[in-house]
Amino acid sequence: MPPAPTPLDPSRPIRLLVVDDSAYNRRSIADVFASNPAVEIVGKAGDGEEALQLVMLLKPDVVTLDLEMPRMDGFTFLRIVMAKAPTPVIVVSSYAQRENVFKALELGALDFVAKPDRLGPESTEALSEIVQKVLLVRSLRPSFVATALIRRQASGAFASDGKAITFDGPPAAYRAPRTVVAIASSTGGPTALLHLFGRLPATSPAAFLVAQHMPDKFTRTFAERLDKRGPVRTVEATDGDLVGQGSGFVCPGRKCMELAQQGGELRVRVGSAASNDRYVPSADRLLKSAAVLGPRCVGVILTGMGDDGVAGARAIRDAGGIVIAESQETAVVNGMPGAAVRAGVASEVLPLPAIGDYLARL
Repeated sequence: MPPAPTPLDPSRPIRLLVVDDSAYNRRSIADVFASNPAVEIVGKAGDGEEALQLVMLLKPDVVTLDLEMPRMDGFTFLRIVMAKAPTPVIVVSSYAQRENVFKALELGALDFVAKPDRLGPESTEALSEIVQKVLLVRSLRPSFVATALIRRQASGAFASDGKAITFDGPPAAYRAPRTVVAIASSTGGPTALLHLFGRLPATSPAAFLVAQHMPDKFTRTFAERLDKRGPVRTVEATDGDLVGQGSGFVCPGRKCMELAQQGGELRVRVGSAASNDRYVPSADRLLKSAAVLGPRCVGVILTGMGDDGVAGARAIRDAGGIVIAESQETAVVNGMPGAAVRAGVASEVLPLPAIGDYLARL
């Protein structure tokens, strides 16, 4: 295993390598950092082969990566760089490449930004998000690349040939869940969730509700990927969906999801964000709504920036439920789970594989 990188020196800027086969896109990304003293552009590459050489030579702190490139594509680059010189990589991908984005995350990419086909001064939202993701690198644990991502790839959570595991068969008759698991996650969450859903048994009596911070056009594809990863039948939630045993729901991007009891049944409620929702999707709203189940509720707070989920976790604990926070050992970003631990609302603090084992035993 490659040695873990040392912590970033706070007195120097983050060193960024920009990789994109479009010279216009490379220039647009570089320009957005031109007046930002916190980031230094140390190089630009037009394909994965050139990028790999520059990573070895320049040793950047972070890479922004296009996936479709000549000579060596982004997937090959990710496989090689994660094996030889683990480096945080932020994929910058179009909406048309939704499936490819999640493949890249499984190969070790830290996060992704959705972009229009052509970046430019008018692409303010995408460029602002790129800045935010690059600055996030200072919040990573020094050992995260060399330990968390590589260990997750080698843990057996994914099929050895890189293909999704599928479970065929007709839907089972509806049965009310014995337990509802409400999960909050952000940066690093997609990979962690794929790990967890891949460990769930076909006979799980629980239902799983996920609030993952993600752009709206990607959540349906992500739900489909979770559905293929394990036996829990997982969909992007729509308002009024029936929550039963062995079912999973991902909150749509730019929406908020809550659990509601209706005539003895459990259903999801999906609607627009409220003015006081600091994060969208809101993990706090999801966890607070699930707390009405008392001891039948388990809250899980995975990797991510900020403190979304702390208030919801407190509601679950106060109602007699269990709250599990991902430990700093495996959390890519320890913001959300760390905030829950500091607030004293976590019943258990477990590394990701142990969380998977816990949920599998429900």
